[in-house]
Amino acid sequence: MAQEVRLVLASASPRRLDLLQQAGVEVTVRPADVDETLLPGETPAAHVQRLAQTKAAAVAVACPADIVLGADTVVVLGETVFGKPADLAAARTTLRQLSGRAHRVLTGVCLHWPAPRPPEVWVSCTEVHFRLLDDAVIDAYFALVNPLDKAGAYGIQAHGELLVDHIVGLQSNVVGLPVEEVLTRLR
Repeated sequence: MAQEVRLVLASASPRRLDLLQQAGVEVTVRPADVDETLLPGETPAAHVQRLAQTKAAAVAVACPADIVLGADTVVVLGETVFGKPADLAAARTTLRQLSGRAHRVLTGVCLHWPAPRPPEVWVSCTEVHFRLLDDAVIDAYFALVNPLDKAGAYGIQAHGELLVDHIVGLQSNVVGLPVEEVLTRLR
């Protein structure tokens, strides 16, 4: 009798889990503990791709018969990478820099398949256009949303209408996982 293959999410992100569950995907959560430091000279796309693959590979060691999904998301303005802010002052500075401008949200994704199939790794990009933000809007947003656990200090799914004018690409990618692309590859 063949063993059933599970999908294992190598992430503690409640948003990624939510996206998969809303899509009807059964998933087991097993977070990976990896250093997420940007390497010298590493491009934002290479960074998220490396982290997604590293997270998936770390968890796949303990789950060799399962499909392991690793992901990492960053906000990029020019070539400046915005991860999760250290504190509210950093979050405020980030939102001021993004104000009235377009930035990219990059998510590196890795599907680590059971052997002998090689891992599938890609980067999804969504362009996000911010409204002009003043201190009152930023304060109102912070009163509603904790920006400290979100790349770029914001979540589009949580009162994002205060900040975001429009997007070009997948909204799920801005939330943290291009679930439509993941589902296509899983099929």
